[in-house]
Amino acid sequence: MSLLHRAQFTVSAARLDQLPAPTTAEVCFVGRSNSGKSSAINVLANQRRLAFSSKTPGRTRLINLFGIPDPITPDAWLGFLVDLPGYGYAAVDRSSRDEWAEVLGGYLHERASLAGVVLLIDIRRGVTDLDRRLARWIALRGLPTLALLTKADKLPYGQRIQAAARVRKELADIGTLTALPFSATHRIGLDEAAVHIENWISPQAVP
Repeated sequence: MSLLHRAQFTVSAARLDQLPAPTTAEVCFVGRSNSGKSSAINVLANQRRLAFSSKTPGRTRLINLFGIPDPITPDAWLGFLVDLPGYGYAAVDRSSRDEWAEVLGGYLHERASLAGVVLLIDIRRGVTDLDRRLARWIALRGLPTLALLTKADKLPYGQRIQAAARVRKELADIGTLTALPFSATHRIGLDEAAVHIENWISPQAVP
C-alpha cells in the first residue's frame, strides 16, 4: 500500500504564520483553478473526499495540510501533502489575487521543510504565463518539481507524449523537472506520480 493512502486532514491556515513549525518533509500541490488539483490529491491518497474543491473556482483561500502518520513513532508524521490555493481565476478581485500570490510566493520561498513541488497543468491548455511565473519562483530555490499534466485521458497517447515534451522544454529553467501525463479518473500516471512523491517524503520507505 502506498504511504500516501495514510494521509489525513491535519490543519488549515489562511496565513503562513498559522502553519505548524516546519519539522518534516512537505510536498505542495499548486496549479491554476480548475486544473484538477483536488482530484489528484484524492486519487493519490486513495480517498474520495480528502481534498475539497470549491464550487466557485478561485474561492479556496486556505492552505490545507494532510499529514502522513509515521507507522513506527506514535503521534509523529512522516510528512505532509500541502494543498495550496489555486491561482489565475479572472473573476476574483485583484486584491484577493495579490494576497494569494503573496501567500504562494512566501510559502515557496520561505518554507524550510518543502521537499518538492507538484505543479498541475491542464494538458489541453499547456503552460500559461502564470505557470511560467510560478516556475520562476520554484527555480529560485532549485526545488525538484513534478508537473502533472492533468486530464490526459482527453488526448490520445501520442499527443500526451508530445505535450509532456513541450512542458519540459518550456519549464526547463526549473532544472529538476519531470513532466507526466496524468488523469485522476482514468488513473493514468498514478503509480509513477506516487513514487515520486513518496521519495520526497520518505526516501527510505520506497524500494
